[in-house]
Parts: sequence; structure tokens; C-alpha cells
Amino acid sequence: MVPPKNILIVEDDENVLSMMVKHLRKAGYNPVRAADGLEALRKLDEADFDLVITDIVMPYISGVGVVSAFKKKRPHVPVIAMTGYGKEPEAAVVEKNADLVLAKPVRMSNLMSQIALLIGPSHMEERP
Repeated sequence: MVPPKNILIVEDDENVLSMMVKHLRKAGYNPVRAADGLEALRKLDEADFDLVITDIVMPYISGVGVVSAFKKKRPHVPVIAMTGYGKEPEAAVVEKNADLVLAKPVRMSNLMSQIALLIGPSHMEERP
């Protein structure tokens, strides 16, 4: 059996974080939670991820910092950044090489489609 793909979700809004974890787990991915950028950087050192999804505006270390640090360590792994604050934060994460920027609120169906495009289907979707 193929192990599920690991996705780090970095989001300081607990409701949004829980919803994303629930949907990703249901789809067959292995979501790992981080409530802020500092926690995300610790988790990035502890495990390998197939994808990182990060909010941009967060306490301690912003999503821009997460994207920058992660892309320096693992430039081949895709990163999705999410923002509800318009073009300025979006431009900052694009500059730091985020693979995709989504405006909040993010529709889960759109997010799931984008994830599949970036890293392929979950292990559940790969079964014959």
C-alpha cells in the first residue's frame, strides 16, 4: 500500500485549520497541523512533506517567511499560499517562489483540485 502524501497546513485560525485537516484526511492525504509560522518551521525540520499550504498573515513568522525558508531547504516541493489581504502579501509570496496563491475564503473544492494538480491524487484516488 502506498503511504498517504504528507501535507503541512500552516494556519492561525483554528476553525479554518480544522476544516482543512478534515477535508484533506477524508480525501486520503496525511495533513499535519501548524498554528503559526514558528511551529511550521519546526515541523519542516522534523519531517518530509509533499506539499505546504500556508496562510500569509500570521503571528511570529509570516507565511512569507515560511515560504522563503521552506523553498531554500526544499525548492522542488510545492507551496500554496493563502491570503485574505489583497495584492501586497500576494506579491511578497510570489517573490519568494510560492507555486500558487489563493484568495481567502478558499473553496475546498478548488483547493483539492489545485492540490491534485501540484502533487497528484491522494493514495486513495490512486487505487484501481
